[in-house]
Amino acid sequence: MDTLKAIEERRSVKAYDPEHRMTDEEIQKLLSYTMLSPTAFNIQHWRFLVVKDPELRQKLREASWNQAQVTDASLLVVICADLKAWEKEPDRYWKNAPEPVQQALVPMILNYYKDNIEAERDEAMRSCGMAAQTMMLAAKEMGYDTCPMDGFDFDKVAELINLPEDHLISMFVVVGKALRPANERAGQLTLDEVVIYDRFT
Repeated sequence: MDTLKAIEERRSVKAYDPEHRMTDEEIQKLLSYTMLSPTAFNIQHWRFLVVKDPELRQKLREASWNQAQVTDASLLVVICADLKAWEKEPDRYWKNAPEPVQQALVPMILNYYKDNIEAERDEAMRSCGMAAQTMMLAAKEMGYDTCPMDGFDFDKVAELINLPEDHLISMFVVVGKALRPANERAGQLTLDEVVIYDRFT
């Protein structure tokens, strides 16, 4: 499948075949492609919590207002971000770059994020959003359907997954085999309504 076709055909599917299982190889492939997503300063602060424990998935379903896709999809990924990734051995994010690039960028990372809580959170959410979209498009190319989710009790989920204090949850992405196609698109706005040139009037 080409990229444009994957974008066109990706839909948020709610009903999945609960008997279908993804292989470990497929999961690794999907996550490997997801990790090619861009991040600010190449910090790669996303963390992909893959939930395999059926009992935990059931509890997460209960914390998600009993949405069936949480347990029925083949794969449940809680996309989180390490807010302090910028200060955790930042040299490693540029270890393969030329020495002058390393010397310039590593101090820049530290200077930008230090005492900048808003930037930590904003960059984390942007990076997680881009990773989620990469995951969904890669899954579509692999023959799977997906659904991004934020319809859950964030505090309860954080408790259930033992979320570290310096992390946040961005969203769930479920991946699996659809039992039925998504409904028709509910109402796309026109380009004229959403594209602005140069400045707002």
